[in-house]
Order: sequence, then C-alpha cells, then structure tokens
Amino acid sequence: MKDMLDINSETVCRLIELAREFHAQEEVVIPEEPGNPSGDWGQQMLASHADDTTFREFKSIVLDLEPDQRHQLVALLWLGRGDYTLDEWSDAVEYAMESSSPATAEYLIAHPFVADYLLDGLAEFGIVCGDEE
Repeated sequence: MKDMLDINSETVCRLIELAREFHAQEEVVIPEEPGNPSGDWGQQMLASHADDTTFREFKSIVLDLEPDQRHQLVALLWLGRGDYTLDEWSDAVEYAMESSSPATAEYLIAHPFVADYLLDGLAEFGIVCGDEE
C-alpha cells in the first residue's frame, strides 16, 4: 500500500546511527545557510568527506535501497522535519519521487539534523529504534 512505510526500520535505524557518527566528527561543518542557490552546496561540502568510512557506509546502504525506498527515505526526512504530516505521506513520497536525484545519500547526510528527522519520521509510524526506547 502506498500510504505505508516500505523500508526496513532496522535499515533506517542504522542510517540514523551512521548519520550521528558522521555529524559528530569535528571536521564536518555544514553551513546553516547554504551560500550556493543552485542547491548543490551539500555535494560540494561532502566532496571533502568522500573517503570517510562512515559516509561511505551510509551512501552504500542508501544506494542498495530500491528507488521507491529511497523516495520514502527522503519523505521520511521531510515528515520528521515537519514539512508533511502523516496524512500527507503519499504526497511526500510522490514529491520525493518527482524531485529524486542520484545524490540521495548526499542530500540526506547534508542535513545536520538528518538523524533526528528520520527518528521523528519513524515515530510518526509508531516505530522506534532499539536504543531510543
């Protein structure tokens, strides 16, 4: 059914762990206000972290997801951030599909609060990660 979350919650929880590890590193600095209006500021910022093992694992997991699951992951970020409500889930997924890019992992990790947003998005579905209970 299109209105349900079709991603393994353990996978999302692992992405949350990796995002926390990545953002906890001192050398990772993500600007509050992106200075580049073209929208590729996240990719530019992440270019210097391409060899980071945490980021590589995060990206690998995202790339291993089916396209519809990647769209749901982005929609989950938006849901947790408050851009959409659970009642608007199918709209969020549809918009994620329409605006999808091959750089989904970079888009996600470029959000400093991606872990919290994903966690909050999961909570909207009544799902908690093991260490968050």
